Amino acid sequence: MQYKRIVIKLGTNLITGGSGRLDLKVMADLAGQVAKLHRGGHEIIIVSSGAVAAGRELLGIKNKRRDIPFKQVMASVGQNRLMNIYYGLFLEHGINVAQALLTRSDLTDRAHYLNARNTLLALIDLRVICVVNENDVVCTDELGEQRFGDNDNLSAMVANLVDADLLVLLSDVEGLYTADPQNDPGAKLIPVIDSIDDRIEDMAGGAGSAHGTGGMVTKLEAARLATSSGVPVIIAKGSLPEVVIRAASGKSVGTFFTARDSKIESRQRWLLSGLSCMGRLFIDKGAAAALRRQKKSLLPAGIVEVEGSFNRGDVVDIYEKGGKQVGCGIANYSSGDLLRVRGEQSGAIAEILGYEYGDEAVLRDNLALV
Repeated sequence: MQYKRIVIKLGTNLITGGSGRLDLKVMADLAGQVAKLHRGGHEIIIVSSGAVAAGRELLGIKNKRRDIPFKQVMASVGQNRLMNIYYGLFLEHGINVAQALLTRSDLTDRAHYLNARNTLLALIDLRVICVVNENDVVCTDELGEQRFGDNDNLSAMVANLVDADLLVLLSDVEGLYTADPQNDPGAKLIPVIDSIDDRIEDMAGGAGSAHGTGGMVTKLEAARLATSSGVPVIIAKGSLPEVVIRAASGKSVGTFFTARDSKIESRQRWLLSGLSCMGRLFIDKGAAAALRRQKKSLLPAGIVEVEGSFNRGDVVDIYEKGGKQVGCGIANYSSGDLLRVRGEQSGAIAEILGYEYGDEAVLRDNLALV
């Protein structure tokens, strides 16, 4: 199978060769593979880490400080260096490049989400390869969780944004193993994963890489987001020969995560991204079954718990009480209202609140199931 529109994430440990400084030979090889696909008519977006490492290299700083202000300074210095390298590498192949720096807040607002989508799609139409990174200079964990946190999740969001046919996460690991191959010689690479369940999550462990911010856990998070939006995912070792070309052609490489049967509508993808979630609703088993099997709206009667503070029109995650996430949707009532009417029949809403916006806590048309 050939994949036409591909988002490729290049991890810090890959493009630095684990050295903490950009490896031009590795980057040139990857750029050459991307250029070959580009000439063949593929549409490519690159999500690249490495700005912080580039900043450290330029300034000759070797300490391991990881606080946000320091990383923002390094990113500010290194982003220009990173883009200059990409510009030169693709210029050799006659390909123009663009840069896009995104934050979570750019995509939590529906209008901003659409603007970012339109820009990236326009660059694709112009046959420009866009290099995307998180705007580390202005985003911070301390301001309402406004960071993506790692470029794995950012790449999944970009794949979601542009209706990609494939997301390829390249790093210094070959894929997901049955156990940690560094500690267990019997560990085996898992070639295909159809569902990310508890067993798969346990295999991922929790360790990140030495120079980057992501680990296998974040890659699974990214795979879950992308596959739920209809985008298959490959996790593979970026140093494998022709790995990008092999992935694009559908050949077996690394670990392949199958997507749901079909791509979902753009508005549902935005909901499922979780970027704009303001709270959680926990529902009983009957309500969960009605959402999953009968394609019903969520009624107040099925809500057993309300978490967070949100307004009417905000996005909320929906979980089965004591279980997994069912989906997410746009709340028809505020958190305060839902606390008062949870567990009640819809006919009692007006009597309890003194007003009503309809029988539903979340309308079916405003729901997206995972």
